[in-house]
Amino acid sequence: MTEHRSRSWRRLLAVTTAALTSSAGALIATPAPAAAFTPKTPPLSTPWTNQVSTTNPLPEYPRPQLTRRDWQSLNGIWQFAGAANINNPPINGNLGEEVLVPYPIESALSGIMRHEDFMYYRRTFTVPAGWAGRTVQLNFGAVDWQSKVWVNGTLLGTHEGGYDKFSYDVTGALRAGSNEIIVGVWDPTDNQDIPVGKQRTSRGGIWYTSSSGIWQTVWLEPTNPARITRLDTTPNLAAGALDLVVQGAGTSGQGVRAEVLSGGAVVGSATGGIGSSIRVPVPNAHLWTPSDPFLYDLRVTLTGTGGGDVVGGYFGMRSLGKAMLGGVLRPTLNGKFVYQLGTLDQGFWPDGGYTAPTDAALRFDLDQQKALGFTMVRKHIKVESDRWFYWADKLGLLVWQDMPALASGREPSAAGRQRFEKELKEMIDEHKGITSIVQWVPFNEGWGEYDAGRIADLVKSWDPTRLVNHDSGANCCDSDPDPGNGDVIDDHVYVGPGITRAPSATRIAVNGEYGGLGLRVPGHEWPTSGKFAYEWLPDSHALTNRYVQITSKLIDLITSNGLSGSVYTEPTDVEEELNGFFTYDRQIQKMDFARVRAVNLTVLGAADGTTLPTNKLVSLRVTTPGYTNRYLRHRDGAARTDVIATISTPTDRQDATFTIRPGLSNNACYSFESRNFPGRYLRHRNYRVYSEANTGGTFNADATFCARPGLSGGGTSLEAANMPGHYLRHRNEEIWMDQNTGGTYNDDATWTITAPLWRSGADLTVGQKHSFRVTTPGYDTRYLRHYDGLARTDVITTSSSATDRADATFTIRPGFADTSCYSFESVNFPGQYLRHAAYRLQKSPNDNTTTFLQDATFCAQPPLNAGTANISLESLNYPGYYWRHYAEAVYIATPGGANSWDNPASYSADATWTNAAPLA
Repeated sequence: MTEHRSRSWRRLLAVTTAALTSSAGALIATPAPAAAFTPKTPPLSTPWTNQVSTTNPLPEYPRPQLTRRDWQSLNGIWQFAGAANINNPPINGNLGEEVLVPYPIESALSGIMRHEDFMYYRRTFTVPAGWAGRTVQLNFGAVDWQSKVWVNGTLLGTHEGGYDKFSYDVTGALRAGSNEIIVGVWDPTDNQDIPVGKQRTSRGGIWYTSSSGIWQTVWLEPTNPARITRLDTTPNLAAGALDLVVQGAGTSGQGVRAEVLSGGAVVGSATGGIGSSIRVPVPNAHLWTPSDPFLYDLRVTLTGTGGGDVVGGYFGMRSLGKAMLGGVLRPTLNGKFVYQLGTLDQGFWPDGGYTAPTDAALRFDLDQQKALGFTMVRKHIKVESDRWFYWADKLGLLVWQDMPALASGREPSAAGRQRFEKELKEMIDEHKGITSIVQWVPFNEGWGEYDAGRIADLVKSWDPTRLVNHDSGANCCDSDPDPGNGDVIDDHVYVGPGITRAPSATRIAVNGEYGGLGLRVPGHEWPTSGKFAYEWLPDSHALTNRYVQITSKLIDLITSNGLSGSVYTEPTDVEEELNGFFTYDRQIQKMDFARVRAVNLTVLGAADGTTLPTNKLVSLRVTTPGYTNRYLRHRDGAARTDVIATISTPTDRQDATFTIRPGLSNNACYSFESRNFPGRYLRHRNYRVYSEANTGGTFNADATFCARPGLSGGGTSLEAANMPGHYLRHRNEEIWMDQNTGGTYNDDATWTITAPLWRSGADLTVGQKHSFRVTTPGYDTRYLRHYDGLARTDVITTSSSATDRADATFTIRPGFADTSCYSFESVNFPGQYLRHAAYRLQKSPNDNTTTFLQDATFCAQPPLNAGTANISLESLNYPGYYWRHYAEAVYIATPGGANSWDNPASYSADATWTNAAPLA
């Protein structure tokens, strides 16, 4: 490298780095006079609304993966007019309005704040004198939907597609001094078969205001006639290299030199040709992960006659795939399972529509999701600007990238299909080099779906390196029958979470949407009627409790059902849809973010095997292929594995159920107490594992195990606290503490911590009649009974009427939704059972719906307030909610919740019942 070239590159690299976070190096084209222009007032203002410059909005370099030193922004005030068509450009004519580019015209920041099907933009610009002798490119980040561009009256071309970038070489159309640019746009939104995502001309509910016209940065840049147009980067961990394809224009006979840099120093280089794969060494690669999102810099130079174009870029070294880990097909990042805990990020703004008001605002949404503990973002049927992807790469968030859907509710036309596939390929081609994208999602809930199997295969042929999810929410809505191909089974369940199908040998299982918990925040809502959420909560505390409750269910789905990813709806409110962590204006946090982060990290810890749920019942399932129907259990004092299922005997299921306790010798580790023999723990003795009571001596240390990431790549491995390197493993049906012996050891020493085979921690006798007496001091003469269909408590004695005593007596039945729990049948209304609805306990007939069967199933647990013959009864589908009497009525309640019956005062006593002899 010559000193001159080195200095030149350092200058470019410095400019490129600065451009990623500022407007350094940019020139600003002189706009039309701006004195009279001000944006309109949005219905809601964000913290960044008033920070938007009308002379240089969004000044940051717009294309982080293909950077050049010199460029000129054309963002700012343009002339504007609606039109009847875009066939008669107003050349050399002034237009009657002004618009702030690049904000879509429906947005307040644009200054227009209405929809037009047809429109013209016009402005003038001057090419910097320093660009003389070079070709000039006019670049558009995105224009929705069809555009025509004229420079000095010369039509440069027509482009269709609202989400992809495009460029024109304008050199031949330029003149000295002032130059005129006119952009005509046609955007029919959902009135034609074009990809529109959630934009609608008749908006409302889950459909939002359209974003028409120019909505991403417009800029000029000088280049050589032979220039680089795209860098397709594919990290190749197996080869310790970056596989690079350099795309170019006017590059016949040109060569390419590619250099990888870390901290400004070249760590690998290679040469090759335009359009061919170049393998650039990346020795001792620093891998990109969500927890350590390290990015390398890339410098690419055209060589040979007419060469000299130099561009910068970046990439992360990571691999993507899927593998059978712990007996379950999982997505992999760098060969390891990383649970994809995500949000449904829709990318709308109350002031800018599709366009974030500032780059800081764009980053803010991702920063907040990262801070909440999420590892992934599902970019929902919208394609963002390159800078959004840069921040995802930089911050370390995995991305599922949806294709913007055709309009729902109608069969797409032949023209619509052609447009969809063209724009789908553009989306994939333009984003192959984005490190954070791990999954392509061509369809959502069947909206505009057609030929889903063929489309999934097509996407895979365009990009075989990423997983393909043929239809997120294929169990829902407008979806066609599942073609069975692609890499992902994706169910939507509201409120959920949940999945209706298990992973297969070829497809992972994800819950592509769940949640949608709503809270109204007056003063921070879109000013229209028809507010929408999947479930309303009364205040922030209740909303947080409910989020923690439903998200905690992910743990069982991950460990027991093979769930590999989930998507919560959603980061922010959007217009009428009020499901966000934030209000739509990003001004109010609607939940307790510390608690949201805590439960999210608990889910991630459970997924990677390092965090186990203390004081909870679990079972331990074998992960060795061919033996995954076996569970660890005790029998005759020794630990072993047996085939056990939900149809097995209660004894077998209870033998295979343990309560996880803080480690007896180290509370950072864990001990496993027998469910049916309290006080007995799994412990090792002479390397063999037994279930025994405390014998003193080394017992506490022998009965303590530390959770480690599964040695086989999934699940949990349990290392002896007092014998480092020795792990709990099954061998010839027996359980031993062994060091690595090779062979199947890693599989044998990896366990899936599943939902318990026996969910109740206390016992009731099925078929017997019972009454349940209040234990709260001063009220312990009252019994739970039904009255006019609702559960309440009354003072009832043996001398009370026969009706009263019968109302307070129930027959214990096996739980409808889980036979290790219980259902409670009225003795005087056979076929009617206690169930909860809107938190109130009540008597209802069995309608055999899934909701009823779950609502009428309760797990008996040790009493929250202690006491002989006492129990507490926990809702199966609302974990942490127990029968609780409050002001004579009986509810399912959780301490500290938002409802009046969640009052923590005397909660433990109120939620503890004496399992009494039947009154009738």
